[in-house]
Amino acid sequence: MFKKLVLLISVVLTLALSGGNTALGGSVEAQCSESLEEHLDTGALDTGSSDLEMPYEDAGDYQLVGLRFLNVDVPNHAIITSAWVQFTADNEKLTGEPVNLAIWGRLEPNPGTFTGTGAVSSAPKTSVYAKWSNIPAWASGDRGPDQQTSDISIVIDELVNQDGWAMGNALALLIGDDPDAPSNSNRSVVSTANTIILHVEYTSFFAHRPNPANGSMINDTWVSLSWLPGQTAASHDVYFSDNYSDVKDGTADVFQGNQTSTDLLAGFPGFPYPEGLIPGTTYYWRIDEIEADGTTKHTGSVWRFSIPPKTAYNPDPADGAGSVGPDDVTLTWTPGFKAKLHTIYLGTDFDVVDNASGGIPQGLKTYNPGPLESASVYYWRVDEFDPPNTYKGNVWSFTTPGAVGDPQPAYDATDIPMNVILSWTAADSAASHRLYFGTDKEMVRNANIGSSEDKGSKTLGDENYDPGLLEPETTYYWRVDEVDGQSNVSKGPVWIFTTGTSLLIDDFEGYTDDDTAGEAIWQTWIDGYGIADNGAQVGYLLPPYAEQTIVHGGLQSMPLLYINEAGVTNSEAVMSLTFPRDWTLAGVAELSIWFRGNSANAAEPLYAAISNSSGSPGIAAHDNPSAAQIGAWTNWTIPLQTFSDQGINLTDVDKIAIGLGSEAGVTAGGTGTIYVDDIRLSQP
Repeated sequence: MFKKLVLLISVVLTLALSGGNTALGGSVEAQCSESLEEHLDTGALDTGSSDLEMPYEDAGDYQLVGLRFLNVDVPNHAIITSAWVQFTADNEKLTGEPVNLAIWGRLEPNPGTFTGTGAVSSAPKTSVYAKWSNIPAWASGDRGPDQQTSDISIVIDELVNQDGWAMGNALALLIGDDPDAPSNSNRSVVSTANTIILHVEYTSFFAHRPNPANGSMINDTWVSLSWLPGQTAASHDVYFSDNYSDVKDGTADVFQGNQTSTDLLAGFPGFPYPEGLIPGTTYYWRIDEIEADGTTKHTGSVWRFSIPPKTAYNPDPADGAGSVGPDDVTLTWTPGFKAKLHTIYLGTDFDVVDNASGGIPQGLKTYNPGPLESASVYYWRVDEFDPPNTYKGNVWSFTTPGAVGDPQPAYDATDIPMNVILSWTAADSAASHRLYFGTDKEMVRNANIGSSEDKGSKTLGDENYDPGLLEPETTYYWRVDEVDGQSNVSKGPVWIFTTGTSLLIDDFEGYTDDDTAGEAIWQTWIDGYGIADNGAQVGYLLPPYAEQTIVHGGLQSMPLLYINEAGVTNSEAVMSLTFPRDWTLAGVAELSIWFRGNSANAAEPLYAAISNSSGSPGIAAHDNPSAAQIGAWTNWTIPLQTFSDQGINLTDVDKIAIGLGSEAGVTAGGTGTIYVDDIRLSQP
């Protein structure tokens, strides 16, 4: 270790003497790695075209273009001074006016590829967008100022200043018709490799480019931290600890001092954590940049890195996976820190696998158990050997086809509504079910009939459970045991989810095409059928009644057709509430509605209304009178105070309505279809 330390200090000193306080602002360019078109009428993606038409391919076939750029080397908190995208004109659809486009950012700190129907339109968007207006006619092959977008710095600024952004992340843009100035023509650009370039110019007053990179895994018990300084930094306040809150809050215990160098050694005697960094631990650090006056401070982001645990991790199949195998199953994992050999235990009894010993170690990081039994719950464990110690692994689980499965919420899901209804798919052999539920994993795992976690028996065909109003931001565990016709019990795996801070009004997932049973979407959301002054139609005339392609979350959304013509000025769908009727529960203060329109729709105002069992409804209108033409999924958030100010008793809400037309206070007229999904009440 001494030789390693001498070499490391030599390297650190060399870096420090080479001018660690170089001011870094500048410009970067990133090539487009992925370009595609989404047809807004169907959500279908075109990923193989050699050109991109904006904002439509042919009249009426409106599109949203998605662009994804890799390795965008702009620091978090940078000030974006200029940004644009450079295109090359394609050989068709070059003339015609006007063409006015809007450019949004995909509001994710490191977006992955666009995958699945509606992937572009359903992506979260920046709160701002840049206008690229009055685009002139092009000639084939042109690559100049006319094929360069307007300045999109406001969009890039929002992206690189979001939580989680780091230098080198991916960045994605969305380009569509300008909702405020719709186009009458289009433009086509080449989409082949290296033809679409993102250019960004910036300055930064914050420390950036952390080394090791934010989120890294370090395979050692020491680390040399370094960073690039902010543009005006004279010195640096350094915070370092394994306690995130202490680093975030900048407490005195984790303050490592003010220094002029841009590096810090940890894990050696005389440095932080002199006994060495601890495997299985995540460490956090923050650099605040101090200007020459000694008082002006630019507070940095909290960065993190981890030391791998001594135990195996990252199992595949993932913990809680369903419908695995049963043939040709290969178990894999990431070995624990410095592990030399691995011992695998597999079985259908948790306690047997958890208590197993004496297995035969192997050098391979994979294990093929041979054919497995269908309709079974399997548990497995990998012990890691780093001489002279053996480190017992966690017990993971998966199920094979035919076993109890498909838990909803999904295994380890987060941000689940506090009024969630649990559901699952019965095992092939099930005649009934026994459900256990609680906040302690081991107590749920070991629960029996009569324990506090026992929530009783459920008949076959009734695969759901209402746990009542749950606590916010709390982790819950549950288990479903399957009982066959001979009263034999098959113990289920333990599932897990964590609540968020919202209440669900409707996610549109529970509707079916069984109108005889009253389960069709139009039997809950009552439209204008038979009502002379209501032009709304909920759902489609033939099954499937709900929309199953253009969705925001899950598998379904509500199509709402409005026909405000021939004397009809309003189209509205109304749902009577059972729960939640008290819209003050759990501190909720906002109504959240996801919707999506189409630029081909008539420009109708959108509104939401709630009402008590008597009295006039309270109405909130969307601030964009052409909301029905917004061709991307949009989260409309309405303060509940808007309704209470109109006399609505929020403790006993009877109905909620969504409509288009004169009830919003604006008279327009026309027809179109919007889609509605994921209606929630949220804490502010």
